[in-house]
Amino acid sequence: MTDRDVLLGRAGGRRTRVRDWFTGRLAVRTQGWRRTDALVRAVVCGLGLLVAGVLLHRLELVLIGLPLVIGLLLTTPPAGTPAVVSRPHEATVDAGGETTVAVTVTPGEGAAFTALRMPRPGGSGAGPVHLLPAVTGEVRSVVSWRAWGHGVHQRPDHLFASHDGMYLYGPVVGIVAHHIVLPPVEPLPTGPLPPRAAGLVGAHRSARPGDGMELRDIRQFRSGDRLRRVDWRVSLRAAAARGGSLSADTLHVRERHAEADADLVLAMDTRLDVDEEVGDWNARPAGAAVRPGGSLDLGVRTATNLAAAFLRQGDRVGLVDLGHPRGGVPVGVGRRHLQRIRHQLVNSARRVAGSGDPVLNQAQVPAGATVVVLSPLLDDKLADLVIRLARRGRLVVAVDLLPTELRADRTTPWGQAVVSILRAEHAVRVRALEEHGVPVLRWENGAAIGALLRVARRRRRS
Repeated sequence: MTDRDVLLGRAGGRRTRVRDWFTGRLAVRTQGWRRTDALVRAVVCGLGLLVAGVLLHRLELVLIGLPLVIGLLLTTPPAGTPAVVSRPHEATVDAGGETTVAVTVTPGEGAAFTALRMPRPGGSGAGPVHLLPAVTGEVRSVVSWRAWGHGVHQRPDHLFASHDGMYLYGPVVGIVAHHIVLPPVEPLPTGPLPPRAAGLVGAHRSARPGDGMELRDIRQFRSGDRLRRVDWRVSLRAAAARGGSLSADTLHVRERHAEADADLVLAMDTRLDVDEEVGDWNARPAGAAVRPGGSLDLGVRTATNLAAAFLRQGDRVGLVDLGHPRGGVPVGVGRRHLQRIRHQLVNSARRVAGSGDPVLNQAQVPAGATVVVLSPLLDDKLADLVIRLARRGRLVVAVDLLPTELRADRTTPWGQAVVSILRAEHAVRVRALEEHGVPVLRWENGAAIGALLRVARRRRRS
């Protein structure tokens, strides 16, 4: 009979029960109240004293061991079934906020203290185990959301013990409470994007004529023009120049730009996640889906802020996952659409492949949309994709997410040479993009948003 048979309860008979009693194997069972190793050792000690007193004819040993054995054998497990019940919680929260997690403890009769796993106040994760008095009530803790992504913020593992420590209930693994922390939305200055020529209503100037506010041209009157568009001052000057009265040949009208909504497509490169430590690029960050302060973390925050800024002014925003073509979000408007984009950004960040070809289908980019590519620009395949997109007449702006300072790997003598090669190749890609009309900007605390908008407007006008 193996230890596995004992743990699974496959062994039977008196011999197995006796061996479990004296070796403490019953301690591995977690259903109901069970004897502890302390109770087993106390019984063995009492029997040893009793036997030694009989063999040595020492009455004092018998008087010490006999009451100990009788008392321990008459000890019964506590009554009742302890329980720990979690309070319902929100599965989706915003980064930077706080919430209160709570559990209700019902120790039952005979329980003296409990060991309960709860997060530390102001921390995150399942937290350490706390030793508490076994009192009926609610245990609370304030959890802070410092980083976005998927995680576990509560798993109330618990164990109850009797007053004398001879019986235990548990340990019981609690129900895991998962959560999704959405990327934070920071206020950014907004501005006009290039218009979407297919629309006739919106907040931005369109290239086609319509009923907007901005003057486009003054031209001669044509059949079908409205009389309210007639510029009487120009028409009278034209009639006076011809020496006659007003007629259809001398009437001039004001032509205005139509106002249209703008489309913004955020193309996120989720294939790579790098930070300043070049030697750690191939290692997965411990305990986190993304590297805090890395390129993917910065890209997700940038995409969230851009989406929130332009959705706030009524534009349409979409998301494209270059690493996973099916992981995008079509263009849309409204606050609910922003929540969909934030959720998708969190899901996309969990699937960092580290390799593969970037994919951007034409159907994912509406006609006339501005495409913002967010990437550390570490491979030629992405640069070729962006250049092909620009050659098709798309307005593309690249946001460089590569850290400004790269620290070489100290474990190899070639660390500094690798950094030099990375910087040189990165500079070549940036130069190639700019030569094909793709402006490359760096995002630093949101200061590049104004430059991005000015570049986009100049590109549309040219």
